[in-house]
Amino acid sequence: MRPNLNLMKATLTGALGGLLFGFDTVVISGAIDALVKLYNLSPQAKGFTVAIGLVGTVIGALSAGIVGQKLGSRETLRLTAVLYVVSALGCGLAWNWDAFLVFRFIGGLGIGASSVLGPVYIAELAPAKWRGRLVGAFQFNVVFGILVAYTSNYFIRLLHLGAAEWRWQVGVAALPAVAFLVLLFGIPRSPRWSASKERIDEALAVLRMMGEANPEAELADIRAALSEEHATAHEPVFRWKYRFPLFLAISLGAFNQLAGINAILYYLNDIFQAAGFSQVSGDQQAIAIGATNLLFTMIGMTFIDRIGRKTLLLIGAAGTAACLAGVAWIYSSNSHQASLVWFLVTYIAFFALSQGAVIWVYIGEIFPNAVRSKGQGVGAASHWFMNAAIAMAFPIAVHNLSQATPFVFFSVMTGVQFLVVLLVFPETKGQTLEALQRRLVPSE
Repeated sequence: MRPNLNLMKATLTGALGGLLFGFDTVVISGAIDALVKLYNLSPQAKGFTVAIGLVGTVIGALSAGIVGQKLGSRETLRLTAVLYVVSALGCGLAWNWDAFLVFRFIGGLGIGASSVLGPVYIAELAPAKWRGRLVGAFQFNVVFGILVAYTSNYFIRLLHLGAAEWRWQVGVAALPAVAFLVLLFGIPRSPRWSASKERIDEALAVLRMMGEANPEAELADIRAALSEEHATAHEPVFRWKYRFPLFLAISLGAFNQLAGINAILYYLNDIFQAAGFSQVSGDQQAIAIGATNLLFTMIGMTFIDRIGRKTLLLIGAAGTAACLAGVAWIYSSNSHQASLVWFLVTYIAFFALSQGAVIWVYIGEIFPNAVRSKGQGVGAASHWFMNAAIAMAFPIAVHNLSQATPFVFFSVMTGVQFLVVLLVFPETKGQTLEALQRRLVPSE
């Protein structure tokens, strides 16, 4: 039996937030050079222009859960859609650098909130047997949105729009953002949120609409889980007994960015131009990298339950370290520039099938039920804070040191990650959450 039409419509609508997340995150790669020239930005200001959106993302991610609990995932996603629309139009029409920063920060708020609430909304709607695959649609759309952004930048470049080119590149995101907002008015509230507000008939109707085999029993389970969560709602995650899961979540979130993935995605056009590629040629290479990212994320999700999380992380760390060392060698020797795209494509493949597929699954498994959402928030905060710091530092390091320096650093860090994962990280494949809790959290 396949998911019914109502469930698919709600899932695809929630997952559209993931596409906007991916698009808005990397579309700056095509516009940043024009902004540097237009506003005469220093390397520090260039890094800040990219990082300001990530500051908004951190705030959006940390506040989304609070707003979502009060208003519900659907209503909060509507607010994020408005933020996406305002950001896209504002960035495209920005009258000065300060205005661009403000609207990019607003977009970051939307990205952070949708990164939390999109998967939550889908998970709370989907019947258990479809939940994993349907929530996976959000992650798929994030990666697909990255590919769409690179493709959009390329085709807009071919239109030769002159000084307005960067405005179209960042402003075109308003179209899917408006579609997202409209579609959010055609889907139901989360039955879990309705039940938490004692809207029992509404929750039961939605469960039936989504094709739940036994909606009455599922509603009873939801209410029991809500009672249990209420009893443990004030359990702090920063306790000594949670030290090992906290270390795993913080280190994995940090290593995800210390591998250089988002710095490479944000500054991809700069990276290719530094090796002698033209803007159009760099856009074409970016599309190849975006497509590789999409393909190998799918491969990683396919093998995550077969090969295991730890094994995938080890394969990815070894492969990315080697590829990053190759990129550093190209820049330091100023030779074999034609090999750059192959090193980066292979790097993206190794990253996508390992960290890209594993990070959020792994962080969601290592915390006990009482603090799982808080633990996920800690891992996400580590990821986004490190993302912002590296996005800020990358152009400064290139300007003050060399083009090779960041890639040497990223290569060393992924080598360190390999050792930490090998020696410290447990494998979580095929184990129940209760068994993992007994293994990772000492009893008091």
